[in-house]
Amino acid sequence: MGRAACTAVAEHPRLELVTAVDPAAAGQSMAGVTVAADLRALADAGAEVLVDFTVVEAARTTLSWAALHGMHAVVGTTGFTAHDYAMLSENFTRSRCLIAANFAVGAVLMMKFAALAAPWFDTVDVIEMHHDAKVDAPSGTAVMTMDRIAAASAKWAPDPTQHEVVRGARGGVGPAGIHVHSLRVRGMVAHQEVLMGATGETLTIRHDSYDRVSFMTGVTLACTRIAQLEQPLTLGIEGLLGL
Repeated sequence: MGRAACTAVAEHPRLELVTAVDPAAAGQSMAGVTVAADLRALADAGAEVLVDFTVVEAARTTLSWAALHGMHAVVGTTGFTAHDYAMLSENFTRSRCLIAANFAVGAVLMMKFAALAAPWFDTVDVIEMHHDAKVDAPSGTAVMTMDRIAAASAKWAPDPTQHEVVRGARGGVGPAGIHVHSLRVRGMVAHQEVLMGATGETLTIRHDSYDRVSFMTGVTLACTRIAQLEQPLTLGIEGLLGL
């Protein structure tokens, strides 16, 4: 994802890629810049916006550093806690931080449509499908989808399952008792289905990202607009899309 982000920024007419940081790839060339090993390279290069696609343990350190140096942050890392959000809101006083579980426009619309449909259906399951190198489950997008569905309607029919032949066959259970299923399949990138049912009908809302470039529209949009955000911390790109 980092390589795709570097390429997208480098090719955007309103953005300039000044450096990239990855201790594991230090010294390599990426989208016209040499990868650095330390965050200090961002300040040395005069970066105004930091883009983070890592893991939450590393991102906590990176975002604290960005806030301390007055640098904006566009973040695709997931797994932050409510405590993390509170700390980020306090720390980003001179700059802004935007965290999104998904930067693909279609995925954002999928979550919006699911929340709109929720009050009209009795049952719902979320199925998220990702490549076989993804280490967390369920995905941040699936968690956010369940949160938004549950906020739109908490009245769901009880699960009729009385005996699981294979333990966990009904998946994990999220807010409002919504079941989520995580698939890790080689060859996939990022895909999600929301299946809703009522008497005599079902509704399937699905989004597919076949290439990581699908996330870059949201990433570059956030990079160009983050300085205009009023709040220290923004969750999701819905506001940037007018949703």
